[in-house]
Amino acid sequence: MLMNLLYGVVSMSSSKFTTNINRITVSKLQVPFNEITLSNGEKILTSCVSGDLNNFPNQPRHEERYKDAYTDGDVKKVRKTQLDYAKEGILTEQMEYVAIRESMGVDDVNKMAFTPDDILNTIAQGRAVIPSNVNHPETEPMIIGSKYAVKVNANIGASQLSSNYTEELEKLKFSLMYGADTVMDLSVGIEGIPLLRNAILRASPVPLGTVPAYEALDRAGGNIKNLTWELFLDTVIAQARQGVDYFTIHAGLLQQYLPYAAKRILGIVSRGGSIMAECMLNQDRENMAYEHFDELLEVCHDYDVALSLGDGLRPGCINDACDEAQYGELKTIGALSARCYKAGVQCFIEGPGHVSMDKIEENQRLEEKYCNYAPFYTLGPLVTDIAPGYDHITSAIGGANIAAFGTAMLCYVTPSEHLALPEKDDVKKGLITYKLAAHAADLSKGLYGAKLRDDAMARARAEFRWFDQFALSLDPQHAYEVWSAKMPEKCSHDAAFCSMCGPRFCPIRLNRTLKNKYL
Repeated sequence: MLMNLLYGVVSMSSSKFTTNINRITVSKLQVPFNEITLSNGEKILTSCVSGDLNNFPNQPRHEERYKDAYTDGDVKKVRKTQLDYAKEGILTEQMEYVAIRESMGVDDVNKMAFTPDDILNTIAQGRAVIPSNVNHPETEPMIIGSKYAVKVNANIGASQLSSNYTEELEKLKFSLMYGADTVMDLSVGIEGIPLLRNAILRASPVPLGTVPAYEALDRAGGNIKNLTWELFLDTVIAQARQGVDYFTIHAGLLQQYLPYAAKRILGIVSRGGSIMAECMLNQDRENMAYEHFDELLEVCHDYDVALSLGDGLRPGCINDACDEAQYGELKTIGALSARCYKAGVQCFIEGPGHVSMDKIEENQRLEEKYCNYAPFYTLGPLVTDIAPGYDHITSAIGGANIAAFGTAMLCYVTPSEHLALPEKDDVKKGLITYKLAAHAADLSKGLYGAKLRDDAMARARAEFRWFDQFALSLDPQHAYEVWSAKMPEKCSHDAAFCSMCGPRFCPIRLNRTLKNKYL
């Protein structure tokens, strides 16, 4: 038995079956897909990126896709962002690329689920973003918007107490292997953060996000008294020049909301939000990112960095959800998103946090109302507080629900949430759990291509094509190991039963009798 999982390339063989997942490209833009060829000749496409884990951490650089980029010293800048182009009705290669990707490989404009013009229009409306820093040539275009497939972000990052340079690159490798659509580097409290981030950027074919406040505080020696606006801005500029594709900036957390946060059980649980709040308390002044927001917009426009408007007052427990602190900040974020749109800067909105299931739709609808349907990006939400070690599950329940209501991207939660810095296996479990949640939402939204894989799996089960079932799984190796561990040792791979019911009580075999009698 051979089964190797190498970045979306799975080869499974036995004496009777051979099922392969091969990398293919579509159109002159070379949009990559995994093509699953089943034993009955069916072919199923799944989305992927074209990076090469066999050559990891090195990744190919892609052709310049900006029509109007220029060099300023040793870095590239843009005169027009993707939002600028869209508002002017100018179609870019990035827009064409993601149209093919979201249409699951169809490049005939008359048959595409989403045409390039569809992509252009949703970006022009501020309802979708393509994070694509001009200085990150390794990245491949992807889109975040409620109309499109739900995306999943994976958080990685070293800390003062755990992990190191090598381990973070391994986490990135696992993130790519198991389908992360974007990655955030949340490293804090270590030496050499810029060097680590540069290594991650050069190895990442997916957009990279950061929270600049983390590095800014490190530059201030960990002393909040030394964290000035000038230092914060220098950090933002340095990260933009490196190639970071989106920034989480907690600019909506204002002084007027701090008394409401004080009434909570857990107060402020966002690390970035707590940095900004401590700065405000220490200096007795308004949030520096809010006061200097126009300067941030200038930097983001220069490099086409998208702004992820951070929820510094996201609830950290069910009791704190949906209060005046959370919703007050959301209203302010909505006003900031309008300023982003006017300035030609792409933006999306971060959301909760811990929220009970009965309040999930309310959160989505208020975000749409206050933020003019800018893409929503949520951490879960976690629907209960009582499952440490299993919070990838409690949060995926909320994530699947809110994504079905319209959230565009989910930030994964790993089993280590609330307990420790995630390791490689946590990254894998978190991503697979969240890819399931995202796919469940795509099915509920009726997206083109979402049901094709499920229908292929159902047919494979009906016909006992075990290897096809493994190939269609999110984790083929795990599916095979669970199946084979309980089957008789000498059982062939075309067995018409599993260990649940055995050969005598298998209902799938009964279904064959039904079909023979009535069809």
